[in-house]
Amino acid sequence: MSQNDPVLTRRHHQRLREIYRSAGWPCHDMLEVELLAAGLLERRVSPEGFESLRVTDAGIHCLAEVFSRNKAARTPHEALVERVALAMAQAGRITWRGLMLRVALPRALLAGNAAVEAPPRLQLQAFESGTATVAPEHGWCMACPDVFSVRHTTVEAYLEPVVHEIKVSRADLLGDLKKPAKRAAYLGLAGACWYVLGQDARGRPIAAPDEVPPECGVMQLEGERLVVAREAPRRAVERLPFHVWMSLARSGPAVRLEDEAQSLL
Repeated sequence: MSQNDPVLTRRHHQRLREIYRSAGWPCHDMLEVELLAAGLLERRVSPEGFESLRVTDAGIHCLAEVFSRNKAARTPHEALVERVALAMAQAGRITWRGLMLRVALPRALLAGNAAVEAPPRLQLQAFESGTATVAPEHGWCMACPDVFSVRHTTVEAYLEPVVHEIKVSRADLLGDLKKPAKRAAYLGLAGACWYVLGQDARGRPIAAPDEVPPECGVMQLEGERLVVAREAPRRAVERLPFHVWMSLARSGPAVRLEDEAQSLL
């Protein structure tokens, strides 16, 4: 690469992927100018005079290198989170990752939860700027599900919110199971909660289904497949609280299967 060649960033790689997936209609912006100058794209003109872009062999090689680096950089936990989020999206659900959602729980449960370091009163002070209120015997705690999903529907009562908690280490799982407030928070957010169990170094599940409390379902990774080891009990959720809707709106879905393929059309 010469000194005059552009330095490619994540945005360049993203645009290159989008053009590879689409019909190649140009945006005529500086990102495309730099990709053309780098030899990763080439212009083509149809007999009718319409210009389109095509990813060159060098561009394909660049995409393969970026994909290989990203795949190697992902931890086993991140890889399994992404796998579950994609599976939920392919099942017709809208998925989020990395959410922080507040849930009201009994103070006695919060006080006995080792994961909650601040006393309930401090938690209330942290969230009392919101519009939601809780009973005096309850306090706010934060729930951070690995994957949160709802059905793709226009009827709120049909959303069926679901939480998936991903575990790839047995020690992490056993420590998590000692926190009843965490599971209560997940079950307070969703109509079903699943634990998704990864594999150990020998390819075995990190735990047996009966080690997970019965109020949660269990999925296991077997080879490249996610299999249901035990169904999750389900309850009806008539509506999501407004502050949850706001968190979902601010974050945006983690996977957009249709949008990614059609983003430039």
